[in-house]
Amino acid sequence: MRVILAEDSTLLREGLVRLLLEEGHDVVASVGDGEALLSTTAAYQPDVIVTDVRMPPTHTDEGLRAALEIRRRWPEIGVLVLSQYVEKRYAAELITGDGERVGYLLKDRVAQVGEFLDALDRVAAGGAAFDPEVVRRLLARTTHTDPLAKLTPREREVLEKMAQGHTNAGIAESLYVSQSAIEKHVNAIFDKLGLATIAGYSRRVLAILRYLGS
Repeated sequence: MRVILAEDSTLLREGLVRLLLEEGHDVVASVGDGEALLSTTAAYQPDVIVTDVRMPPTHTDEGLRAALEIRRRWPEIGVLVLSQYVEKRYAAELITGDGERVGYLLKDRVAQVGEFLDALDRVAAGGAAFDPEVVRRLLARTTHTDPLAKLTPREREVLEKMAQGHTNAGIAESLYVSQSAIEKHVNAIFDKLGLATIAGYSRRVLAILRYLGS
């Protein structure tokens, strides 16, 4: 795939470039700020962009704002955001839209090369990839009026897997249960959360995280 990297740490940026080249991907550009990310995306039209959240000049949300602009202007381009911390508001804002071709990973996850590459592939293929820790933080936003309190422990476990972007078959395999059992849990989750059944796991992720971010 054709990739653009945006990361202000030269060491991490060059490491990611080398990793992706070794995996056979085409890194068409690597930049260190949000403005350069937008201009190179317009010029090269990559399959996926990988960007940090905090970049120069203010080191606040330049990368995120560029990512959101890319999703608005070029929805066919996958966006994989890297962050040092769990930014709850940013994660919720990022997935506003159709929930496809989007991911959010903590930078620690990049050290797990296989997981990073898998997330990149899923985003490029039109799916979603969210860091388990990001999902756990979002799921922790519960109050006495939160419908999540209605879920059983197993349903919460399935919901977390769903929010990470896994299919029913993948959840069944990871939890060592049948796919039909997972389908029953999924239906129960959507009933309890008042969410309509939506075809495609990335759309389910969108519905769940929209609710969690509300």
